[in-house]
Amino acid sequence: MKQYSRPQEEAIERAVLVQLIPASQPPEEAFDSLAELRRLADTAGVVVAGHVTQRRRHPTPQFLVGEGKLQEIQLACRHADANLIITDNDLTPVQVNNLDQSLGIKVIDRTELILQIFARRASSATAKVQVELAQLEYLVSRIPVSRKQQRFQGGIGMRGPGESPLQLRNDPMRKRIKELKAKLEILRARGRRTRDRQQWPTASLVGYTNAGKSTLLNALSSAGAYVDDRLFATLDVKTRQIYLGPDRQVLLADTVGFIRHLPHGLVASFRSTLDVAVESDILLLVLDAGDPHREDHLRVVHATLREIGADQVPTLLVLNKMDNVDPEDGQRCADIFPEAIAVSARTGEGLPALKLALRERLEDCGAYLAPVPPPSPPWEC
Repeated sequence: MKQYSRPQEEAIERAVLVQLIPASQPPEEAFDSLAELRRLADTAGVVVAGHVTQRRRHPTPQFLVGEGKLQEIQLACRHADANLIITDNDLTPVQVNNLDQSLGIKVIDRTELILQIFARRASSATAKVQVELAQLEYLVSRIPVSRKQQRFQGGIGMRGPGESPLQLRNDPMRKRIKELKAKLEILRARGRRTRDRQQWPTASLVGYTNAGKSTLLNALSSAGAYVDDRLFATLDVKTRQIYLGPDRQVLLADTVGFIRHLPHGLVASFRSTLDVAVESDILLLVLDAGDPHREDHLRVVHATLREIGADQVPTLLVLNKMDNVDPEDGQRCADIFPEAIAVSARTGEGLPALKLALRERLEDCGAYLAPVPPPSPPWEC
């Protein structure tokens, strides 16, 4: 049990973070994951009152943690006056139900917390549809089946056992899921038609969440994209035209950030948004140079790109936030990533070199081979 502060009167939700560390997980990775969970909670507007961790070979099927650690969690929540528990590990419906009943406090896991953040940050119609779909698919899978549920028996002339209460609860959600999927397919088709009409090649900014992608887009194009020093500040694709030279322009798109343990359902729901990365001519893989876990973040990004089918798109590695890196660490970055372009989106350092490298890579992959029609002259009176 670690440092618990006294409650603040203005705080509505106070949470205790719970993390089960498997024997195979390195301590550094577990520490970074817990710190990231704390930032996710802050992004959701939750006050973190403390955390409880346990290293265990395997999670228990009933409570995730052992019974002794369960009592410690209960004491921690009582001492900190917490009304929420957030686990860094994904929970099964049985574990959620058992923890709720044993602790008497609302329990959510990392996936549900990310879904709540996405729901709060979604602003466009497309993002709202994608978030609703992910939430419903998550909710359907979380409803536990009770053995005591009785089926409503069919009447005279009817066959079969009838419908169970579980079916009656799930059917409206499944119907809504089907409607949302059909709507997203229409949006995906519309997005593909729009991209097919574009005359310039497309580059997409991809990377770990809070790596500075939106700030880099603003620095390159004065896009005015929303920037916040919190996770998942961007959920909607924002595209701007970047001038690289005579007859050399590119459409640069900002995309949603990636994170470790990103829910698969969320990736599937945001397929229409992530399509812009899959169909890009090149990906600018933005990495926070000052993050001590940058190499691990890079592995997460590559794994997510494989999951969405964008691993075959040419990439250009960009080390961002170099203004926060001391010279010694900067040299270490140069040794680890010799082909990367070092920039600072905040100060503008390295942006001309990034534009030059982007132009050369697009020329090498033949993105400018197609003839670009000249702009139509204005009508004369």
